[in-house]
Amino acid sequence: MSKPTIGFIGLGLMGAAMVGRLQDKGYDLVVLGNRNRTGVEAAIARGATEAKSAKEVAENSDVTMLCVGTSDQVEGRMRGDDGVIAGLSGGKVVIDFGTSLPASTVALGAEVAAAGAQMLDAPLGRTPMHAKDGLLNIMGSGDKAAYDQVKSVLDDLGENVFHLGALGTGHKIKLMNNFFSQCVANAMAEAFAMADKTGVDKQAMFDVINAGPNSSPMMEFIRAYACEGNPNMLAFSIRNALKDVGYYRQMANDAGAPSVMGNDIFDALTAATEDGQGEDMVPQMFDFYAKKFGT
Repeated sequence: MSKPTIGFIGLGLMGAAMVGRLQDKGYDLVVLGNRNRTGVEAAIARGATEAKSAKEVAENSDVTMLCVGTSDQVEGRMRGDDGVIAGLSGGKVVIDFGTSLPASTVALGAEVAAAGAQMLDAPLGRTPMHAKDGLLNIMGSGDKAAYDQVKSVLDDLGENVFHLGALGTGHKIKLMNNFFSQCVANAMAEAFAMADKTGVDKQAMFDVINAGPNSSPMMEFIRAYACEGNPNMLAFSIRNALKDVGYYRQMANDAGAPSVMGNDIFDALTAATEDGQGEDMVPQMFDFYAKKFGT
């Protein structure tokens, strides 16, 4: 069977790596440029076609993929005279790979269905390096027939590909995942700062905790910065972490179950961002706690 034509909007670090992987696998790509054209130019050099609008992407693609930063950005690309929805027709599929508000996804899904197409949410786990090799974790949800229609494409992008239920479920689980990861990351960053404050060797403290049931890769990501000065084992900015925890809190509030632990993590990430650390990587929250403790 011939491969579907893929439209791709959002060629940042993750999106560009995914586009490269799709091109490696022989897909025809229609891409939409943005202010940073590095990923777009690389895709064009390998044969991708550049569209002038999101509508044109959808018109010329069987599957339209978005990998952008916020729900507002997704909505901006989806709606309007030049948006994706305006270019859809029967049988086409839209996939949101970003981390978005579930309620926004469900609302967009209804508008996509009214145009005769189907929308899936499929937020991602792992990094652009994993994307380059087709090793992402993909948390898919939405209409099962539409998911089955694009499953072979998702399998080319991911090592672990899930169908999790109704539209929006993937985003709900991704927000829970990122909330949990930020709890661990911030707890570890504070513990390292507290070790300095109380005169404890940071590596010794880590070795003890790591030998027990709390051991996790997230701990190692934070240790690499707190002990060795390498922030890039977790290349995820504090600003993006704040956005995701904020979305988690909004989802919890919408469900009538306000988060307890999420508030403290949100406040810490907010304070670090307001203090100029927004573009720092999450492991550098160690600096925030160290400054707060006066170490």
